[in-house]
Amino acid sequence: MDIRDKFKEMYGTEGYVYTSPGRINIIGEHTDYNGGFVLPGAVDKGMVAEIAFNCTNRIKAYALDLGESSEFGLEEADAPSEHWAKYIFGVCREMIKRGAVLQGFDTVFSGDVPLGAGMSSSAALESAYAFALNDMLSLGFEKMELARIGQATEHNYVGVMCGIMDQFASIHGKAGHLMKLDCKTGEFEYVSFDPEPHGYKVVLVDTCVKHELVGSPYNRRRESCERAVEAIREKHPEVEFLRDACIDWLDEVIGKISQEDYIRAKYAIEEVDRLLAACAALEKGDYQTVGQKMYGTHVGMSVLYEVSCEELDFVNEVAKQCGVTGSRVMGGGFGGCTINIVPTDKYDAFVEKVQKEYKDKFGVQCKIYPVVISGGARRLDV
Repeated sequence: MDIRDKFKEMYGTEGYVYTSPGRINIIGEHTDYNGGFVLPGAVDKGMVAEIAFNCTNRIKAYALDLGESSEFGLEEADAPSEHWAKYIFGVCREMIKRGAVLQGFDTVFSGDVPLGAGMSSSAALESAYAFALNDMLSLGFEKMELARIGQATEHNYVGVMCGIMDQFASIHGKAGHLMKLDCKTGEFEYVSFDPEPHGYKVVLVDTCVKHELVGSPYNRRRESCERAVEAIREKHPEVEFLRDACIDWLDEVIGKISQEDYIRAKYAIEEVDRLLAACAALEKGDYQTVGQKMYGTHVGMSVLYEVSCEELDFVNEVAKQCGVTGSRVMGGGFGGCTINIVPTDKYDAFVEKVQKEYKDKFGVQCKIYPVVISGGARRLDV
């Protein structure tokens, strides 16, 4: 049953249908909350929601994929108990905080973003509702503010102190393009990304290791970076984020911060440099250099930031053996996918080898997701 059938069955009417995509990120991981750059692109998998106002101050929501319902109001005290419903409630509350006057609504949603794979299913969900309510009520929020509403939902109602990248990509996505986002200033530019004419394909390999950021070491990584900034700022007061610092300045605070905080900060500073080099390479169509930088990111995330795992490292190693141009853990880490830029003539052999060897080693079939760069949040004509 699709969402339109379920919506008609539950509410006896029809609503408007909106979609918002998940995302990939070619390079620039854990740099967003450090004021650095990211290079995401929206994908052809996302969340779809049907919505109709119901002339009450209550929201009745149904998660089709989970078979679960939730009903809640629009006041702070009305927070739902269901985890998935907190994303919808949080978006509503953040809009109200910004002066929006909302109405109660009925909704059904579903999605094909793989949960826990590092493709930002939560941001897709937040962005679908933020974009829809803004559009249906003519609230006048700019796209970047919609992204901030989604980010604030994560901070205040879910408990993940994420950066802006995921929601930004879901809202701003453009087919055939990545987005080079300056997370410090909010400025961005579209970067053409068309690997197939250059002889490459992009594919995600899902380890099927659960990717869960709430209560995870994710927030502790961010705190390490913030402590490093505080120490550097004593001598260099202009430093607001690690993006503003260099390795030499970080080396000056050795002994003032823990070894753990030092290696976390070292990764974050080096990742900014890798991203800028990758962007310069893309402008020349130099996918080999982009791939080298991706491998460097994987080493940094595995050894310095310590957000990889045995399964992700295994897939990365198989990619090297198969001559894959670039491969790295994608997303927050702690499971999920690797993103891989693969020469077209080596694609089938890589997919076959990684599926067989992963199953042999871990007893689980990894999942393969070919990537198509797509558009951002929008209303669907149905």
